[in-house]
Amino acid sequence: MASPASRKVRRRARAAPRARSAEDWWWDRLAPSGSGYHLLPSDSMLLVLSEPGPARTRAQRRAARRTPRAARRTPRQPPPGRAAAKPKATLRPDPAPSPEEGPDAGWGDRIPLEILVQIFGLLVAADGPMPFLGRAARVCRRWQEAASQPALWHTVTLSSPLAGRPAKGGVKAEKKLLASLEWLMPNRFSQLQRLTLIHWKSQLVGESCPRLTFLKLSGCHGVTADALVMLAKACCQLHSLDLQHSMVESTAVVSFLEEAGSRMRKLWLTYSSQTTAIVGALLGSCCPQLQVLEVSSGINRNSIPLQLPVEALQKGCPQLQVLRLLNLMWLPKPLGRGVAPGPGFPSLEELCLASSACNFVSNEVLGRLLHGSPNLRLLDLRGCARITPAGLQDLPCRELEQLHLGLYGTSDRLTLAKEGSPLLTQKWCHTLRELDLSGQGFSEKDLEQALAAFLSTPGGSHPALCSLNLRGTRVTPSTVSSVISSCPGLLYLNLESCRCLPRGLKRAYRGLEEVQWCLEQLLTSPLPS
Repeated sequence: MASPASRKVRRRARAAPRARSAEDWWWDRLAPSGSGYHLLPSDSMLLVLSEPGPARTRAQRRAARRTPRAARRTPRQPPPGRAAAKPKATLRPDPAPSPEEGPDAGWGDRIPLEILVQIFGLLVAADGPMPFLGRAARVCRRWQEAASQPALWHTVTLSSPLAGRPAKGGVKAEKKLLASLEWLMPNRFSQLQRLTLIHWKSQLVGESCPRLTFLKLSGCHGVTADALVMLAKACCQLHSLDLQHSMVESTAVVSFLEEAGSRMRKLWLTYSSQTTAIVGALLGSCCPQLQVLEVSSGINRNSIPLQLPVEALQKGCPQLQVLRLLNLMWLPKPLGRGVAPGPGFPSLEELCLASSACNFVSNEVLGRLLHGSPNLRLLDLRGCARITPAGLQDLPCRELEQLHLGLYGTSDRLTLAKEGSPLLTQKWCHTLRELDLSGQGFSEKDLEQALAAFLSTPGGSHPALCSLNLRGTRVTPSTVSSVISSCPGLLYLNLESCRCLPRGLKRAYRGLEEVQWCLEQLLTSPLPS
């Protein structure tokens, strides 16, 4: 049995006030009394938010929570013959807020709506509005208000959930999807500008998207001609159509182009057996204001050559600014005797005829395409082994910025020209920013003369060259070091498989530091034997 002295010590310890812990001290330092800040801890962060009313310390908030529990307790009766113990000292809670002040708002309501919309905009730019905005709208009223802002619904991608699934339950899922779209279209899609449909089977009501400007149909095969014509009539601002990897019937596409007419500005196609009818409609001047035309080969390369008459295309689409025929076996029709050349493309700025295999593009075809294009900026002829520097020298463009003549996988079976590269650099050395000579068979001396054009530019200014691809060429160390020294803005240099360079330096260099390191190694390394 404990002695009376030990009982007195315990009684004093219970009666003494509890010492402040380190946690209480830390909380008081973060939000002292009267500072006007409210602390809200979470799993991975600490939110310090301003509050309209007077701030309370952590001890006061704890006392307020314990008050109801302490009020229910009944005081213990002392045993007979013993005096009642003095009541313990407790902290008095603050008085309850008056009804005029109202309930304390949550932390979500304290974030300004403009800031919340900007945060949502970052997530929408990375992953798209669906399904994030739909889920965020269920958090609270403030989030719902932010998620319904029209600025967040400019670009939408919809993928059919029925693609690749069994037919069981498909009707129910399709009805649910259409019901969701019926609500989204009038409530969210009124400001929609870019719409992408992937493996879509349902119809889309165009009246709900009056501001739509871009439409992409990828893998869609259930869109009919009536639906596309209705969409073209309802969306008076629609001017871009992407049909790459699409299974829409050519008759539906032709009907859409005829209805859109002069509004069409951009068109992307995947070459197939149905492309001929669409190209025929373009040659018939159904889209006279077309500015971008791209026809590319699909995954399975089509062995049927593309019949595309150059002069007819120039008459049907005279406003073309970008023409891309990617990885196609293009067989241009020869110009008959006594036939005058076409009007050309006066506004053309980009021509891309890149192909992974040998094609039939020659100097004569290139001249027919570009004889009236003085504003050309980008010329991509990768894989066009029949193009020679002499044919490029006759082009009327004087401000070319990107020239790609690389040969990939085809140079081993062809007899390549060994001279003529100085004709290219001497003509465009003052404007070229990117030059690709990968796989070309120019000799060491010819390349030295060609790249020497960058040593002296008109007016004494530095060359604009920032990307140089010499992969598989016979460039020498002295030529490479001269180019690096004369082009301070060079950020990419490809020297892979260059047989005349020392070992350890035959690789691609990215960035200014790596290019300068290559220069130091070339100046200090011994010449290869």
